Amino acid sequence: MSYVDELAARAQSPATPGGPRRILGIAGPPGAGKSTLAESVVRALDGPAVLVPMDGFHLADAELARLGRAERKGAPDTFDAYGYAALLARLRSPHAGETVYAPSFERELEQPVAGALPVAPDVPLIVTEGNYLLLDEEPWSTAVRPLLDEVWWVAVDDAVRVERLIARHIAFGKSPAFARDWVLRSDEANARRVAAGRERADVIVDLDAGHLLGPGRAGRA
Repeated sequence: MSYVDELAARAQSPATPGGPRRILGIAGPPGAGKSTLAESVVRALDGPAVLVPMDGFHLADAELARLGRAERKGAPDTFDAYGYAALLARLRSPHAGETVYAPSFERELEQPVAGALPVAPDVPLIVTEGNYLLLDEEPWSTAVRPLLDEVWWVAVDDAVRVERLIARHIAFGKSPAFARDWVLRSDEANARRVAAGRERADVIVDLDAGHLLGPGRAGRA
């Protein structure tokens, strides 16, 4: 069994159709591979899960400029954390006949897109991923974390992660010099800020080794 199959089995075990809905979080630093892992787990489940990323709650560039935060895009206060928590709360309590529409994030535009992800009321498992799910700061620790049944931390070699981030920025139109400066200045500041979240995770997924390491120091088995 591959580690993705193992994770899918763990995610699915209590998430049966007709049972209570669960929300699984996948956290980690920028460029760790959270989106890829979340997509792989949902794909392996083949039906009973929907992916709702935190990135849909990025503030729009115009609002970041108004707030003077455009140069820190991606930092915790450049997201609508309370809006994200409100969506998670709504997703936890589905109503028959009510489809919830969640926002997505369009990387080509680098902007959130409202109403892009439909979540039907009979879906038993929501998978959400983002940098700040285990951040020990309000409102993430008080408004977001209590709504997640379990949170996994994605671990990967930092050098690999940084080069992956630089390549991503270049792929979406940034110059190599701008991409490297942005990653080392902004993305890495955010990576250092979230690093302690690893110790609060329920499961650590080591992407370098391709296996689970078990719970973080403060995680639950």
